[in-house]
Amino acid sequence: MDTKLDPWSSNDITDYSKLFEEFGISPFETVLPEIPSPHMYMRRKVIFGHRDYEQIAQAMRTGAPFSVMDGFMPSGKVHLGHKMVMDQIVWHQEQGADAFVGIADREAYSVRGFSWQKCRDIGVEEYILSLIALGFKPDGLIYFQSGCESVKDLAFELGSKVNFSELSAIYGFSGETNLSHMLSVATQAADILQPELEDFGGPKPVVVPVGPDQDPHLRLTRGLAGKMNMFRIEEREDSKTGRPYLSVRGKAASKETLKELKKRIPGKVKLYEAHVDVLEFSDRAGLEEIVRDVALEFGGYAFLPPASTYHRFMSGLQGGKMSSSIPDSHIALTDAPKDGAKKVKRAKTGGCVTLEEQKKLGGKPDECSVFELMLFHLLEDDKELLEIREECVSGTRMCGSCKQLASELMHDFLKDHQEKRELAREQLDEYRIMYKK
Repeated sequence: MDTKLDPWSSNDITDYSKLFEEFGISPFETVLPEIPSPHMYMRRKVIFGHRDYEQIAQAMRTGAPFSVMDGFMPSGKVHLGHKMVMDQIVWHQEQGADAFVGIADREAYSVRGFSWQKCRDIGVEEYILSLIALGFKPDGLIYFQSGCESVKDLAFELGSKVNFSELSAIYGFSGETNLSHMLSVATQAADILQPELEDFGGPKPVVVPVGPDQDPHLRLTRGLAGKMNMFRIEEREDSKTGRPYLSVRGKAASKETLKELKKRIPGKVKLYEAHVDVLEFSDRAGLEEIVRDVALEFGGYAFLPPASTYHRFMSGLQGGKMSSSIPDSHIALTDAPKDGAKKVKRAKTGGCVTLEEQKKLGGKPDECSVFELMLFHLLEDDKELLEIREECVSGTRMCGSCKQLASELMHDFLKDHQEKRELAREQLDEYRIMYKK
């Protein structure tokens, strides 16, 4: 593979289409018509790819249970890049999802070397307050990894299904990688699968909105979901007749469990020592439901592979990559409104060198960080945004007018958001937040 995805460093992906072929990510536009009221990021192709989002769209249309899960490593200032994920969590919660948000303090402890107290302070002051200010409802669950026993227990079990060679292939781990870092990876897989535990309603579709750099976590977790399950269903073919059939196989399943499966599956079924062959039952979805029910009743797992969406990275205000370590490249949600507005006015645009050239040749909105701010965050009206784009390309709109508009909108957004953050601070007791004791 030519493209390297690393969850712990900034990535400069210029051709997102490569991810479809190299990592098996599907174009989002194929599932967009199935979504009742698409989010702004979906309509504007900010979300460009997905894995298995069809099951989420179906749950939204039918009212079936589903969850949204995501997490934040408490490593610094909360900024507009984090807001993109928070917006998607809140939107899915509004569409009926049970929402889970993990503060990845185990990851910050192992990767950044932060103390538990520092992780807690950053987690609350930066991420949780902004999440609530953006509309997260109290019926969702917010937890620190170090304070969530179900995540820690599940991470331990998941660890038995993955070895160093696999982690090395997915993440590039070497002999220098510490054990806690590897454990934090298993913990993130547990974060993603936790909404499917019986304590939280059992198996259901779960979506994780991420940037493409986080896809290694999704690939690992999807694989672990299958390895943890008591059963797997395989499509097979009779060697004599060539007739296809389904085989339910489970190495860890007891004889009693297999007998119960045979009893519940209608049609012609053959029982063997470690599997059950289903010779006539053609309803794959119905079979999967029976298999899940039996696995759970006999103390096993029946995880559905998690779904995911992938959104484009925001570029830095001065061009190139946005970096938390370079203040002028990003706008933090806690920046003073006047400072945020100034950063917008200093931002790199896609305009020409002179006004004459701009009027003659037009601007390049796709290379403009100011237009990107409006596209991602500041303008909700699609029609107004399209008009600005067309005026820019035609040369009838100058960069100064866009900077003025965007800086005013940024000032107002930050002012409003920070007022809501203070209200959120007063409402923290209304939320389910699990801390390290």
